[in-house]
Amino acid sequence: MAKKKKRCYSGIGGQAVLEGIMMKNKNTYAVAVRLPNGKITINKQDTSALVSSGVIGKIPFLRGIFNFVDSMILGMRTLTYSASFYEEEEETKGDSALNKIFKEKAEDVVMGFTAFVSILMAIGLFMFLPYLISELVSRWILNDSLIAIIEGLVRIVIFVLYVLLISLMKDIKRLYQYHGAEHKCINCIESGRELTVRNVMRCSRLHRRCGTSFMLIVMCISIILFFFIRTDSVLLRIVYRLLLIPVIAGISYEILRLAGRSDNIFVRIISAPGMWLQKITTREPEPDMVEVAIAAIEAVFDWKKFEEKRFGKKVSLTGAEQTDVEQTDTEQMDIDQTDMEQE
Repeated sequence: MAKKKKRCYSGIGGQAVLEGIMMKNKNTYAVAVRLPNGKITINKQDTSALVSSGVIGKIPFLRGIFNFVDSMILGMRTLTYSASFYEEEEETKGDSALNKIFKEKAEDVVMGFTAFVSILMAIGLFMFLPYLISELVSRWILNDSLIAIIEGLVRIVIFVLYVLLISLMKDIKRLYQYHGAEHKCINCIESGRELTVRNVMRCSRLHRRCGTSFMLIVMCISIILFFFIRTDSVLLRIVYRLLLIPVIAGISYEILRLAGRSDNIFVRIISAPGMWLQKITTREPEPDMVEVAIAAIEAVFDWKKFEEKRFGKKVSLTGAEQTDVEQTDTEQMDIDQTDMEQE
């Protein structure tokens, strides 16, 4: 019987962006983007996250609520940054008006508004639409418990269909490839392998701490909590669902956190549906996409020191070392594609 390979939690998180990847380690994140000219640009910055810096980060369930907000804001910011390399430079009248009113805060205002609208759309699509469908079904089914289960199942079906439909878009397909590259890099490090393109390409593109898994856990937790809502008032049922959103986010975060740090049978069972869904939201990346992921991860994480400490192995100097560039907290740099490791 083959001995099971040791895995070590690294604490690194990431997100695919337009033609690039964001990697985050504690209070530092770096966005690596493949430019149209073939170069890789890296923007490394510190973030004043509420969760990772302060007492909130140590309080179970509460930290999950703030982590969700932090992740959404950072996600919007990094997506906007990566898109700036591929959008036209011409300023619209709307952009001009916003710049005059809010000046240097214009970008933050736009991101805040975008995040607010995104949350409203998500609540409407994944919260209220399933509820309305369950209300229609209640005309023929009088069992409240069964109605609650149907509402939850409809919510999951809508989410899966949404993921499937957007996966058909050309730009989303490339985004999913970068998503796969992000997971492969983290899996490579956490399994104790040297971070090279060759090793990363051999790793799995699925990871338990993925945001896709988080969303699916949210759906499942909502089924359990909404099951206990018992009131004849339609208004109160809606209000209770809204009030439970932070609770659901907090519980889901703790489950996802447990999944990233443990490997018992319970964790494998609850992680399985999210891992299955990741087969849709991730795709096998191209080697040049992995190069971008490696550049992002090396900007915020000393993986050689990590592997020496966790796996007791001295990492040899390879082509991956060629991408090491000294950076300041807000430094931006360009790397020629030929400077990256070619496998």
